Amino acid sequence: MSKEQIQSICPGNCDNLTQFAITMAFQPVVDVEAQNIYAYEALVRGLAGESAGEVLAGVSEDQMYAFDQCCRVKAIELAAKLGMTCRLNINFMPNAVYHPRACLQKTINAAREFNFPAEMITFEFTENELVSDHAHLKNIILTYQKNGYMTAIDDFGAGYSGLNLLADFQTDKLKIDRQIIINIDQDKPRQAILAGILLIAKELGISVVCEGVETVQEYKYLKEQGIRYMQGYFFARPKIEALTPASEIDWLF
Repeated sequence: MSKEQIQSICPGNCDNLTQFAITMAFQPVVDVEAQNIYAYEALVRGLAGESAGEVLAGVSEDQMYAFDQCCRVKAIELAAKLGMTCRLNINFMPNAVYHPRACLQKTINAAREFNFPAEMITFEFTENELVSDHAHLKNIILTYQKNGYMTAIDDFGAGYSGLNLLADFQTDKLKIDRQIIINIDQDKPRQAILAGILLIAKELGISVVCEGVETVQEYKYLKEQGIRYMQGYFFARPKIEALTPASEIDWLF
């Protein structure tokens, strides 16, 4: 697909990355069985360390497509620069994707330009973003999967659609939100909800990641339930333009 075709379908311009003053912080997703880093999630930050919320507050609605594209390119550029050898998780905004194949082209080009293996990219979308057109979202996910990219629902259990999304289509991974994980070692309702999600995920062949793990008690409980992939402050906080190595993580032998 040519540059002219892409621009005719998707509005905005992301040729000049300096139009948005952004960088990326990277937080590891750990494999507690293998005791290594499975992936790093790229999280947008301002150049002075501003949070994602602060950055997004300065992006207008008509800039969302260009902003989404620039975040993807910046994540890939920095991952390659930092020598990342595991998976790279990139967040995308479904409402900013006008034509899935055209909007994916910038990612493909960036992976090629920075010599980062495209097959190591996972696209995450947050359930917190209201998406009224589920058919469009399904088309995005299927397009990404057909092009060799893994997909994930981020913040699962904290957003608008919940299980309705899984009834319409299946991503490769579910990332369970911190609000379900908090104090789960001593909270029976949360334990029951987690057990239900795990059962559904198993039946659908979806891998699960537990987000927001912050205490040793949460970590131990989740590990006892067979959770292999986890993410959270207990392991490492996001680092701006840096990767936390596996050697800095407490695996609790």
